[in-house]
Amino acid sequence: MKRLIIAFALLNTILAYSQTTAKKTATMKLNAGIITEKLAETKKFYTEVLDFGVRFENDFYLLLHTPNEQAEIAFLLPNHPTQKPLFQTAYNGNGVYFTIEVADVDKVYQELKKKGVKIEIELRDEVWGDRHFALVDPNGIGIDIVTYTAPEEQ
Repeated sequence: MKRLIIAFALLNTILAYSQTTAKKTATMKLNAGIITEKLAETKKFYTEVLDFGVRFENDFYLLLHTPNEQAEIAFLLPNHPTQKPLFQTAYNGNGVYFTIEVADVDKVYQELKKKGVKIEIELRDEVWGDRHFALVDPNGIGIDIVTYTAPEEQ
C-alpha cells in the first residue's frame, strides 16, 4: 500500500509539472511586425496573392493571419503618435525574409504564376532538401515558399 501511495504521489507530481509546462508553452506566441508606409499595398499582396486573412485593422495597424490561422504577421505605420520611439522607424527593406511552408509547393507555384505574380527565384530543388521558390512583398521582404523533402544522397 505504501508503494502505491508513493507511486500516486510521484504520478501527481509528474502530471502537475507537465500541465504547468504545457500552460507556459501554450501561452507563448510569436508574431512578427514590420513598420511600413505601405499598409494598403501590403494588405493587397498578402490577402490577394497569399490568401492571408485580416485579423484586425485600423488606420495605422494591420494584423494578418495565414490561411490556416496558425501564424500571424503585423504591419504598423511609422511615426504614429500612439507608438513609442522603438516602434516609429520604418523598415528599410533589407535583411528580412519569411519562409512559408506549404504541403505542395508546385501547386502554389502554378497558382501564383496563373495570377501573374512576379517570381523572384524560380521553382527549384536544393541538395539540402528544399523545393522552393521566392517572391518579394511590397516592403522588399523576401518570401521563400517551400516544401521540405528528403536531402539528396551524397
